[in-house]
Amino acid sequence: MLKMVKKFFAFCSQKNRNKFYKSAALGVIEAMFTAMRIPAAFFAIRAVLMNDITTKSILIVIGLMLISTLGKMTVNRFSSMLQTEAGYDTCALKRIEIGEHLRYLPMGYFNDTSLGHITSVATNTMEQVGDIATRAIMMVLQGSITTVVVILFMLLFDYRIGLTALAGLGIFLLVNQWTNRSVAKVANEKLVADRDMVGVILEYIQGISEIRNYNIVSKNQSRLNKAIDRKKKADITAELAAIPAVGVQMLISKLSGVAIAGVSLWFYFDGSMQLEYTITMLLCSFMIFESMDLAGVYTALLKIIGKGVDLANEILKTEQMDIDGERIVPKNRDIHLEHVSFAYENRKIIDDVTLDIKENTTTAIVGPSGGGKTTITSLIARFWDAQEGAVTLGGRNVKEYSFDSLMEQFSFVFQRVYLFEDTIANNIRFGRPEASMEEVIEAAKKAACHDFIMELPNGYDTVVGEGGATLSGGEKQRIAIARAIMKDAPIIILDEATANIDPENEKELTQAIENLTKQKTIIMIAHRLKTVRNADQILVVDKGRIVQQGRHKDLMKQEGIYKNFIIGRKQAVSWKLG
Repeated sequence: MLKMVKKFFAFCSQKNRNKFYKSAALGVIEAMFTAMRIPAAFFAIRAVLMNDITTKSILIVIGLMLISTLGKMTVNRFSSMLQTEAGYDTCALKRIEIGEHLRYLPMGYFNDTSLGHITSVATNTMEQVGDIATRAIMMVLQGSITTVVVILFMLLFDYRIGLTALAGLGIFLLVNQWTNRSVAKVANEKLVADRDMVGVILEYIQGISEIRNYNIVSKNQSRLNKAIDRKKKADITAELAAIPAVGVQMLISKLSGVAIAGVSLWFYFDGSMQLEYTITMLLCSFMIFESMDLAGVYTALLKIIGKGVDLANEILKTEQMDIDGERIVPKNRDIHLEHVSFAYENRKIIDDVTLDIKENTTTAIVGPSGGGKTTITSLIARFWDAQEGAVTLGGRNVKEYSFDSLMEQFSFVFQRVYLFEDTIANNIRFGRPEASMEEVIEAAKKAACHDFIMELPNGYDTVVGEGGATLSGGEKQRIAIARAIMKDAPIIILDEATANIDPENEKELTQAIENLTKQKTIIMIAHRLKTVRNADQILVVDKGRIVQQGRHKDLMKQEGIYKNFIIGRKQAVSWKLG
């Protein structure tokens, strides 16, 4: 029990940990106010039994009860507020911390770890920790503190009864350990089932168009139903595992109360305890099992808190890339790769690549699918770290840059554009949040998307669906280009940015890219002849190596992948129905 509480406190920030400590200190005071009922009951019973009911005795009893009730209510309010604030604030801060931590993880982490797992930990798991921790920590601490304080008061009244209560507490704690072990066996399955269900739901929703297109609704629906059913069974199993253990705990606490009452009566009948003490101890027997029950019922939930903390820490302990470099403004934007190699899961993707990309030039990267084109751009932008060799920008190794100062040098336009569920204006501002509306409109005009934006119901204030679902592919691409124009980085990486463009949008998109790339260093992964032939240099990448390099006219004189690539494209363009 204390181990789980300690683990959760270590998970909290120092500020929130201090709030829990203050709440625990207030809990001691609250327990003392609760225990004041014992002397109040004692004085009232003695006055009645001795027929000594005076104004003084009445005032003493009423005064003690008032102090006990009002003090307990007041302290409980402040204690509860501190714990509530600390519990929810801890989970809010951990969500932010997880988000910040994910920014600097190597991209391989996202290949190895499902989106469902990350989403589940950051949302459901943290929500459970926030809700359960706020309630359980408060109840367990308060119940434990009250039990200890009541036992101390009982020891002061009669050490024999106090020792009986301590024996009952000891047995209760042993049973509590069994309860924790019972819950621990199923807590992990509960959280794993929750994670897997979130992953399957996300995949189902994101792939709904493909599922319908290939008429595999029943197959995917079955997988979704199985995940939901597994989650349901895990929740039921967790409850069924906890119920017997918690039931035994409650039985022990009540039997402890019965033992205290029985021993008190035994001492009364053998003449070693006065009647007023006996009646007071009988009342205490009810108080002791009430507070023990309070602690015991919520103790079972501490394992779920512990598992949630472990899952969050698992993400936060994942080693980040070394991002604590210098804030560097490069003297130029020349890019150089020197004998760079990179492997993923023991499969070499980039094999001893050396190349130069001069400032304000255009470099096109072409080659077969899976040859390593995107990985080269990822190494340049330091989405990955080269395992061998070095990548330099402006003569400095990219590892020497702080991650933020390195990212200031790059803008990206990918084949698959992601827009956030926000206004179009804010999606364009993503590259520079402080930009004025005039600057947003100027960027949109350069990206050839101002006209279609103005045709939308609310213009720039139109909220797009998650991922930009309410816009066409060409419209999303142009907004992504407007975002890149807004950032105004000196190096532009275009990863198949025009791969899926339809003829109606081709002219506008081509003009948008020209506006984006003026006086910039351009690195493009492309398969369209128009975007390749005018490049200052073309890199042909196959099986992780640069197999050809040069300008279009030079490469067309050589037999090889590039010439075959161009001929194939020309044939595809000229192909017509007979």
